[in-house]
Amino acid sequence: MMQDLTASCVRVIVVANEKGGSGKSTVAIHVAVALMKAGNSVASIDLDSRQRSFTHYIDNRLTWSTQQGKTLPIPTHVCFDEDAEFSTAEDVRAARDEFNETLETLAENHRYIVVDTAGHNHLLTQFAHTKADTLITPLNDSFVDLDVLGSVDPQSLGIASISHYARTVENARRERQLQGKPDTDWIVLRNRLSMLTSRNKASVGAALRDLSQRLSFRYIEGLAERLIFREFYPRGLTALDELDESTLGSRPTMSHLSAQLEVQHLLRTLLEPNKAAELRGQADAA
Repeated sequence: MMQDLTASCVRVIVVANEKGGSGKSTVAIHVAVALMKAGNSVASIDLDSRQRSFTHYIDNRLTWSTQQGKTLPIPTHVCFDEDAEFSTAEDVRAARDEFNETLETLAENHRYIVVDTAGHNHLLTQFAHTKADTLITPLNDSFVDLDVLGSVDPQSLGIASISHYARTVENARRERQLQGKPDTDWIVLRNRLSMLTSRNKASVGAALRDLSQRLSFRYIEGLAERLIFREFYPRGLTALDELDESTLGSRPTMSHLSAQLEVQHLLRTLLEPNKAAELRGQADAA
């Protein structure tokens, strides 16, 4: 029988967005490593059985740490290998049972479980949303990516309607409510931010402020567009690792320090579990 994860000490953090290329795996590995460096036991799950970017990132980290003789924090990792069709009700039940059993097993020995998802609406991703105590949605800083949350009026650039992914999250929240679970703390992470001020950047920010009130999420101006995040991947490194010339092949820069501060800010934000309930209470009272 699946244990009540809410009643246990485990907190499930799901990184999800139905649009690919938003930086989900980069965010997931940084969150996992940051939590481990803060002294927490962490497990991770990769639900993207095709791309497996999160799994490859961790594999690269294992290989690099072995080659360099370094000890790097690495979460207990599970990758869902099969990309089933889920054509029958039995298939759906079997997939749900496997996912629940995996969570149950990991919850026995870990304080946090970080789940990375596919960049499309997949059955396992739907399951993950209903289990998410914290949901992080990385969003590239453009109206193209914003479209998964809300449609924009072409004249005013204001929000005209709620889009498909926002409704997916609403449905998952509703299911959690019916199960008597606390509301999901939804964080929209404004990702790959430009260093420059622009009209587009301001307009996207205004649209996100509007959506945050309608959909009860917190949005963070999080990770800037930095080349170092791409450079870390082949070695499985993160901005939070001890970076020196022997590790990087060159001396660390101010960009590395800035990236560390950004990720640390994200972690502090994650550890505010009561914020979502406050937001929803304010929205209900309005």
